[in-house]
Amino acid sequence: MNFWSNKRVTVTGGAGFLGHFVVEKLKERGCKNIFVPRSKDYDLVQMEAVKKIYKDAKPDIVIHLAAKVGGIGANRANPAKFFYDNLMMGVQMIEIGRQVGIEKFVTVGTICSYPKFTPVPFKEEDLWNGYPEETNAPYGLAKKMLIVQSQTYRQQYGFNSINLLQVNLYGPGDNFDLETSHVIPALIRKCLDAQKSPTNSPLTIHHSPIIVWGTGKPTREFLYVEDAAEGIILATEKYNKPGPVNLGAGFEISIKDLVDLIAKLTGFKGEIVWDTSKPDGQPRRCLDTTKAEKEFGFKAKTKFEEGLKKTIKWYKENYFKGNSTRKKNAK
Repeated sequence: MNFWSNKRVTVTGGAGFLGHFVVEKLKERGCKNIFVPRSKDYDLVQMEAVKKIYKDAKPDIVIHLAAKVGGIGANRANPAKFFYDNLMMGVQMIEIGRQVGIEKFVTVGTICSYPKFTPVPFKEEDLWNGYPEETNAPYGLAKKMLIVQSQTYRQQYGFNSINLLQVNLYGPGDNFDLETSHVIPALIRKCLDAQKSPTNSPLTIHHSPIIVWGTGKPTREFLYVEDAAEGIILATEKYNKPGPVNLGAGFEISIKDLVDLIAKLTGFKGEIVWDTSKPDGQPRRCLDTTKAEKEFGFKAKTKFEEGLKKTIKWYKENYFKGNSTRKKNAK
């Protein structure tokens, strides 16, 4: 608790899905000076805006969560945007942080930075043994360059910058927009929307078919958002080394099994149509999380089915009943 009491902390992306939980955990630990820059006031792709953040907030610690993210469809449609925006935000935030002499910079990267055919479970030392999966390589490589920047800045300037490699998140407050969402919120929305009754009578509910991309064979790992926030806070408090650290739940599930589980939990009984003309993405994804537990005592606590139930409940309460506008900052 004493670690945070006199710290000035800037959380980029602090109003977003993950950022909201990180900010709440900072408050719980007694952090009184938290600055959350909003994109309408600070465009982090622009250097002048980055300089303004440091001038206005005068942070001791920066937790950099702001990112341009999305599922396979969004990555395929915007590869240049995903590369440029993520690279420039991170590079400039680190560079100006170095110039003004902050105590610590925390970068949250992505499992997408790993090579396409990394042996499972992914170990941090395998990060440079190949090229990332093509559909999200621009995003993954942009985040990967921030690891290089952090390590070289530590070597040349003594700048304390750490990097966390995070799996896909899910949980209350997620993005359920089908154009940009990841697989779990997209499936929850599809399964529930397919059950809508035009008369609001349970007797007239018709389960329309849902379409799912790919073959269902790839595996993925998912981390509950509140667990991720706890991992980030613990790393900020305790980890000060150059090597990146995996942040995940340490399990994998096939997309087919994921679809079946979400269908069961949402009560969807309609047809599931697999669109095999769409890409599967990386064949397997699962992180080795032993380093996080050893270095800063992090281990995911939320059981997957429990986390899914909480996410479904949130969607029903905030989104499903005719509400097309996402309610942000809600647990």
